[in-house]
Amino acid sequence: MTIVARMQRLLFVVVLILSAALMGCQQKDQKPPLKIDAAGSHMDKKEAAVVVPDSVKKRWKAVKIAVIDKANIKETVYTIPVGSSVSIPESSLNIEVEAFLPAFIMEGSVMTTSSNELKNPGAKVKITEKGNFIFNGWLFARFPTNTSIHPNYGFTLVDAVPAK
Repeated sequence: MTIVARMQRLLFVVVLILSAALMGCQQKDQKPPLKIDAAGSHMDKKEAAVVVPDSVKKRWKAVKIAVIDKANIKETVYTIPVGSSVSIPESSLNIEVEAFLPAFIMEGSVMTTSSNELKNPGAKVKITEKGNFIFNGWLFARFPTNTSIHPNYGFTLVDAVPAK
């Protein structure tokens, strides 16, 4: 083997060793990925408090919720008193209205209302099917129909009914 060939071979070995050393240094500096428990990450959160002022309780007695039957392309509006529920005929669905906020706002972990005017109406509802919860959250009048709750039905807060 000639001197030039030996030098090239030696240079190749040195470059190979330096590359391996640099790769090893880079791997030591990398932090291990964070381990996230996806199953439990949302389970530990406390539910935000809902504060309905007395003036709102006195002014609003019910909400109107539209239930859209996707298969028959039919919409039926149900008037449901706040604190009550209604069973949807020809289905095994039940809608319970827990609270109504005419101007929904969230301040930290508290959901409340900024006024008694219909600025951002929201109704806290629980929807069950055959006794099993399928939705526990808010429906808003200013947002489109919530069609992702159930494969056969959509739900929309249509209006609020004032007390007389």
